[in-house]
Amino acid sequence: MKSIKYGLLFLILCSFQIFPQQLYFCEGVTSDGYPENASDEFTIPSDGGYLYALVKLNYDIKCDEVTYYIYRIDSYGNKKYDNSFNQNVSRNWNWFWQEITFYKPGTYKIEVVDCYNYTVASGRLKIKY
Repeated sequence: MKSIKYGLLFLILCSFQIFPQQLYFCEGVTSDGYPENASDEFTIPSDGGYLYALVKLNYDIKCDEVTYYIYRIDSYGNKKYDNSFNQNVSRNWNWFWQEITFYKPGTYKIEVVDCYNYTVASGRLKIKY
């Protein structure tokens, strides 16, 4: 009987549609906040290149600033801190974007952290020459 109750609870919870926060990597962002040419793999020139990180939330950010943490992922899947930077945002925004420049090929993980130290979105991408 207990397993039936838990099974029903699981089915009920799975039936709700969840709209998670998303981080898109793209070549541009429309004025309505949609990614242009989104991908998780980009080719850059050997002297560096940029792309856009578009954060889309299902709520207002309620902060004046977010921090982007960039990590390189090694061949074992471990992340190593590469750099970070801040972006000013408005408290009522539920989407925003930032240009990010890369100089080295590799696999990266980007984490966007709000003023409460909560990771609001994260994603992985591969940079190639």
